[in-house]
Amino acid sequence: MNHDSDPSGEPAREARRYFERDLRPMTRINLRPIASPMPVGFFAVAIASFVVGSLQLELLGDNAHLAVALTILPAFVLQLIVSIFAFGARDVLAATLMACFSGTWLASSLVLALDPPSGTRVLGVLNLVFAVFALMMASVAHRKRSMWLVLCVAVPRFTVAALANLTGVTWLGHLSGALGMLLAVVALYAAFALMLEDMRGEEVLPVGRRGPAHEAVEGNLAVQLRDLERQAGVRRTL
Repeated sequence: MNHDSDPSGEPAREARRYFERDLRPMTRINLRPIASPMPVGFFAVAIASFVVGSLQLELLGDNAHLAVALTILPAFVLQLIVSIFAFGARDVLAATLMACFSGTWLASSLVLALDPPSGTRVLGVLNLVFAVFALMMASVAHRKRSMWLVLCVAVPRFTVAALANLTGVTWLGHLSGALGMLLAVVALYAAFALMLEDMRGEEVLPVGRRGPAHEAVEGNLAVQLRDLERQAGVRRTL
């Protein structure tokens, strides 16, 4: 029987696929080295968290909402840029975290600036959802200790912030502000440690890398290119 005459064409396609030449020796993939964008992302988290924490602790006065909104707005832009570069660097964890942080700062800035009806309660729901998201991220980011530590502080900070927004209890707002200050300190350390690591090509301050995260800095080129054919942007579909 002549399988090529099959109206469906499936046997013919299977035959061609079976005898298809190995294209791997003829395939070239170009990689573009970039500086790590993560220090910028964590610096933005630190600055925005410190400013918002100062507002929640009532250190800036009662009329500082608009000024705080305008101050944290650049964090949205910076972390969005970091997210784009992180996607280009094939780091889906860092890219997802920075993109969601970026959106959260934008929403917080708009609510503080415009003070829409029920804006505080809606912001509370957003903070609660972000806390759940941060918890999920922390469950898979344990090999990147710097990111994991930032997430471990972000979870209670955004949870308490959500409760403060939804209930209006003053002491919860103060507690959220204190946790925001702690988040700023942790993010500041992570940013500085990762910046030194990228500048010198080795760990200077402890960042607690393990597994693939450790190999990303200490491993050779062969380790970095492992499973490249299955990376997003190389494979046919996401």
